[in-house]
Amino acid sequence: MQAKMRWCCLMIAFTTMTTISWAADPQEELPTPPEGQDWKLIWNDEFDGDKLDESKWDIPEYKRRAAWWSAKAVALDGEGHLAIKTLREGDRYLNACIRSRDKFEHKFGYYVARVKLQKEPGHWTAFWLYNDSVNKVGDDGRDGTEIDIFEKITLDDQVHHALHWDGYGDAHQNEFTDAEVPGVMEGWHTFGLWWKADEYVFYVDGKPTWTTTASGVCQVPLYVKFSDEIGEWSKTISTAKLPDEFQIDYVRVYDLEKK
Repeated sequence: MQAKMRWCCLMIAFTTMTTISWAADPQEELPTPPEGQDWKLIWNDEFDGDKLDESKWDIPEYKRRAAWWSAKAVALDGEGHLAIKTLREGDRYLNACIRSRDKFEHKFGYYVARVKLQKEPGHWTAFWLYNDSVNKVGDDGRDGTEIDIFEKITLDDQVHHALHWDGYGDAHQNEFTDAEVPGVMEGWHTFGLWWKADEYVFYVDGKPTWTTTASGVCQVPLYVKFSDEIGEWSKTISTAKLPDEFQIDYVRVYDLEKK
């Protein structure tokens, strides 16, 4: 088990590519706060024990794209890690989502998770912030945005960051980038977002990978989600050796406070 720091802690066609050097198996690094302020941990889960903390999370159960989200695909190993699995059950595939809806919703601050990515093709993993307010149309992203801190679709070195707003119909808009992170498929990595009132800054392993204001920064609270999905975007699952899993070591949310 890795030692943890227990003190814790429509469519806009816009794409860019960022390549930065990364260190292996990083520990958490917080962005430098503004002068006179410091980071304060306000919510976290270290995934200790052998059962998901129901005061922080729920597990939706329904058909999602080409699989079923199911509690059967969520497990804690007793060593401080949560696994979201992708597996075959009879003639269907199972994977899962955990979310903090109605338990923790927040706006602004720094959101970070330390994860180990999936190994097999055909499914994609994500750490994201969401609220049904994303379906509102007419105030750009300010009245609700889906913030994908990371999505891992392919088994290469690319990490996908994205924003979606104005619903998912004809008015839908988005903005995204792909960061090149050498070695991201091996070992543990941190994925973070500094959500400011006027800007988003995305991070991988403590290094900024994308800064954007999109069409207007979200001003409403969102909840935390981790998910694994199967669908056309992730190509075929038929060649995957299952079960496969996406591991989460911790998730932490910080706010700024005056020193």
